[in-house]
Amino acid sequence: MRAILILFLIGFIGTNAQSQKRHFRQHEVGLLGGFSYYIGDINPYFHSRYPRLAGTLFYRFCPHYRYAFRAGFSAGSLYASDKDFNNPLQQQRNLNFKSSLYEFSINAEFNFVDYRLGHPKHIMSFYTFLGAGGFYFRPKGNIGKGWRSLPELKTEGRSYSLFQFCIPFGIGFKWTVSDFIGFHVEWGPRKTFTDYLDDVSQNYPMNLTIGPEATEQHLYSFRSRDFFEARGTMRGNPRTKDWYFIYGFGINIRLPAKDPACHGMSY
Repeated sequence: MRAILILFLIGFIGTNAQSQKRHFRQHEVGLLGGFSYYIGDINPYFHSRYPRLAGTLFYRFCPHYRYAFRAGFSAGSLYASDKDFNNPLQQQRNLNFKSSLYEFSINAEFNFVDYRLGHPKHIMSFYTFLGAGGFYFRPKGNIGKGWRSLPELKTEGRSYSLFQFCIPFGIGFKWTVSDFIGFHVEWGPRKTFTDYLDDVSQNYPMNLTIGPEATEQHLYSFRSRDFFEARGTMRGNPRTKDWYFIYGFGINIRLPAKDPACHGMSY
């Protein structure tokens, strides 16, 4: 994330250096199609280990050749399984999860060189972006009986919110293919403030819920170990938060200008 912040700052400085003649008004809509994946307690290191289809619909407002503002809605999913790793502790823990993911975010984009969709000269640029967002998720687990929603089972004896905040940021490359159409490729990490994207964070619970949910909670929390041996021991790593990522290929379309006189090209 530090590298992205440095790139973001470089873009901001470049914007100020060119501010005297690059103002205009342009509106775009677009779609990014690609994949989502996660890094967390079940998949701690491997990027793109479990890619799942994802997409983003967005609106972009461009007031300058060097920067723009974008609002978008993204949908995707996340998945990981302990059994796919050679780590003996993960093999013994034997957890898995999948989750739908829905995100709304607002981002500021900074182009490293002058860029404007439809301009005959400023046709391509690398860019970086940084913003704020919120997302909804619901992890599910499978012990051979189909996928079961996990939050209400309190597999670690704790409750957590399914609505969370995130900081989206990333890098990309955009280019123009016609007066009204542009393409881009983008990779965007999301820093979250929860460790429960995968329903794994801290310790095995000391006690199980009393009632009809007790047996099911036991099965989904302790999949390979006896309860009395495992209770109170580490189930995840509470010192790190989970991350998710969205990347792919996109198309954006410039909307017609209401007042053509305000949208003339500035060479």
